[in-house]
Amino acid sequence: MPAIDYRHMTPSEKLDLIGEIWESIEAEAMPLTESQAAELDRRLATLDEDIRQGMTAAESLALLEQRYG
Repeated sequence: MPAIDYRHMTPSEKLDLIGEIWESIEAEAMPLTESQAAELDRRLATLDEDIRQGMTAAESLALLEQRYG
């Protein structure tokens, strides 16, 4: 039997429990690897340009409707 009996819980309750457990883990307990830190730095460096090239949710939905609607 698991330490916490989650078998009686609804999917929503299970997700809430997962969220509570995840939020209880301190960031320092799970440091980034060098490759993760490098990827975050790369993404931050291109953030402003990426935002300018992006589109709104409404534009994305309109494009999907046009292509697949």
